[in-house]
Amino acid sequence: MTHIVRIHKTGGPEVLSWEEIELGKPGPGEARIRQTAVGLNFIDTYNRRGIYPLSLPSGLGGEAAGIVEEIGSDVTELKPGDRVAYGNAPIGAYAEARLIPASRLVKLPQGVSDQQAAAMMLKGLTAQYLLRQTYRVKPGDVILIHAAAGGVGSIVSQWGKHLGATVIGTVGSEAKARLARAHGCDHVIDYTKEDFVKRVAEITAGKKLPVVYDSVGKDTFLKSLDCLAPLGLMVSFGQSSGLVEPFSINILTGKGSLFVTRPTLAHYATTTEKLRAMAKELFDLVAAGVIKIEIGQTYKLKDIAQAHRDLEARKTTGSTVLVV
Repeated sequence: MTHIVRIHKTGGPEVLSWEEIELGKPGPGEARIRQTAVGLNFIDTYNRRGIYPLSLPSGLGGEAAGIVEEIGSDVTELKPGDRVAYGNAPIGAYAEARLIPASRLVKLPQGVSDQQAAAMMLKGLTAQYLLRQTYRVKPGDVILIHAAAGGVGSIVSQWGKHLGATVIGTVGSEAKARLARAHGCDHVIDYTKEDFVKRVAEITAGKKLPVVYDSVGKDTFLKSLDCLAPLGLMVSFGQSSGLVEPFSINILTGKGSLFVTRPTLAHYATTTEKLRAMAKELFDLVAAGVIKIEIGQTYKLKDIAQAHRDLEARKTTGSTVLVV
């Protein structure tokens, strides 16, 4: 028997249920893994609340690390005892153990710990496609990342700096500003005290930006458009403050023939080969110390409801890991 977290209805953290199930053996193309650490992400709260609907009852969670216990008969690239992680797999990471498609697993190198992997797989792979594929950041670029002290934000800031960009980050407190600076932000804007549109104009001497990375959504979307130079790209990859409200596409013309995209990892890591290439680039930078994974807090997996409350109240910094 093994424990999992499941929801039978959508709602607040109180709908998260700690349950015991019989897991069974892996089928063709599957591996059974005993998980050691699980990542917590804002998208998990969207699933729990029904913003991204699931077929109920359902597990939650999209990233974790652990050890392969058993493999299906046709799995050749993995073996029992391998340390593995995932960040682009079927929902259900909130579990002590699980069955998972082997094609979605990546082996962990010696220089990356289980907790680091659980803290960065979804967030780090997101940073990879944002910086290396959605908009390919190059030396000399000036970029803006909202929620710079968060899990994705801290990785984007470090990686962007490594790529030669000037990184502007927004935060909501002085404590988070200190974290953003420590992670490579050249300029940090506390949006509770300053107008980030005005500050971006000052920092860039009126030239504005080629790209804005925005996971906040409703509270920042329209103002973020005002930070873009003509032909700039607005990358909306989350909505921690709420869904972006409908807007007229003609706004983009008036603000400089802007581009807007709403990307997701699933559309970038479409094959096992692409997924593992993205993970290798991430792992190499972490192992080399270029990217430091900030684990701001840990919770026991069975205390998942409190972890959700703290995340939604913006009490967390960096990445959050659930210890199994």
